[in-house]
Amino acid sequence: MNDAEQRLQELGFKLPEAPQPVANYVPHIISGDQLFISGQIAKDDAGRVLTGLLGSGVSIADGQSAARFAALSLLAQAKAALGSLDRIDRVLRVTGFVASTPDFSEQPAVINGASDLLVAVLGDAGRHTRSAVGVASLPLGACVEIDAILKIR
Repeated sequence: MNDAEQRLQELGFKLPEAPQPVANYVPHIISGDQLFISGQIAKDDAGRVLTGLLGSGVSIADGQSAARFAALSLLAQAKAALGSLDRIDRVLRVTGFVASTPDFSEQPAVINGASDLLVAVLGDAGRHTRSAVGVASLPLGACVEIDAILKIR
């Protein structure tokens, strides 16, 4: 087990299997020293999509939990692409999409669930640039989706 996976275990998280695409795209692409990871929706430990709208029945805490699950899927994709999470040199960029009502404005707080997990697992290498945006809906009714660009070794 590598260092990042050991930290995941210490934090009480389990890396899921890398999700397979649900449409006509690839889950990740390596270009030079960068790994581009397609959007990962929030699924719980049982593989159920976490659905709903922030601002209408989904709390910020539940949204943060969903963002953590999406970040775990992101790390699972990184492991599938790289063979080891220890090949991650730096998380360069995370884009977070939050299904929310028009008046909901706490998207950054929701996506902190993913950002906090990445920093907890990867240390300073997990610190990243980021956007957090509200959207009307996400695939399969998910409440959160994230994608990322990683610098790799």
